[in-house]
Amino acid sequence: MAADATHHRDLVVLGASAGGVEALRDVISGLPADLPAAVLAVLHMPARGDTVLAAILDRCGPLPARPARHGEALLPGQVYVAVPDHHLLVRDGCVQLSRAAKQNRARPAVDALFRSAARWSGARTVAAVLSGSLDDGAAGLAAVDAAGGVCMVQDPADALFPGMPRAALAVVPDALVCGAGAMGQRIRERAAGHVAVPATPFSTQDLIVETDMAEDGSHTDAGERPGRPAALSCPDCTGGMNVVQTGAAVHFTCHTGHMWSPQSLLAAQQERVEQALWTAVSIMEEQASVHGDLARRAASTGSDGLTEKHQRAAAEEIRMAVGVIRKHFPEYVLPV
Repeated sequence: MAADATHHRDLVVLGASAGGVEALRDVISGLPADLPAAVLAVLHMPARGDTVLAAILDRCGPLPARPARHGEALLPGQVYVAVPDHHLLVRDGCVQLSRAAKQNRARPAVDALFRSAARWSGARTVAAVLSGSLDDGAAGLAAVDAAGGVCMVQDPADALFPGMPRAALAVVPDALVCGAGAMGQRIRERAAGHVAVPATPFSTQDLIVETDMAEDGSHTDAGERPGRPAALSCPDCTGGMNVVQTGAAVHFTCHTGHMWSPQSLLAAQQERVEQALWTAVSIMEEQASVHGDLARRAASTGSDGLTEKHQRAAAEEIRMAVGVIRKHFPEYVLPV
């Protein structure tokens, strides 16, 4: 059996969403020019249009930053920035860009990057969750933790949006917590240190399947899917989902590759509830209109008065039901 090797930590992965531009600037500005690690940064961004994030990060510190390019080799002291509508991943020391299914309704997604780092860099990884809403990055950070990597979280009190940091700390409570301004120095210290890297890279079958799906969008048969069946349907494609556990974190995945952390799944389900309710309101208002029209026709043609009365009563009953839904609608959609 091959012996473990000593290696420095040569991969830094950063993930952020709302409020993340400011946090990333603070972190990158604190990194030294001689950082012995490549840095990959994901920020949730619109699928269409250009992004100036790489240009912003390039100006804020000594490390050069540029948009990531598929297949390029990872070099120490370089910042590779996610591009719109593509997951940013790593594989065998190279950048991978993928248009596989969204994760937590995001592409690029933080979890996708972190899980690929856990699989391919394991204990050589330093991962940090920064400002953002909901919980993208929590399951990915748990994967990095399971692989022996260093886990960091922006202090929720320091984040413009503390949702992602809080979710990350809920599943990796031992993560190093600090403000974004101090994180560059903490990363520098961890990257400069050495760690025993197993001869056999860390991986689980679930992690292998999920990272392959994120990389090439491959379909999985029922017997190959990670986790165990969950009585839930995917909000994006309605496919059946499995629940996957990594340490204290759980997430859900469907056979097409959509992945959901719990808070993101709840938010997506709530959107479907709202859509269904407004669809019901629209149909009911149309029904009330038809009943009202039938009542007017009955009145103008001298038809049986009971028919007119029945149609008007039906229209009024439906309008009252619509009023109840409109009045109490917030009660149907609970906050995440």
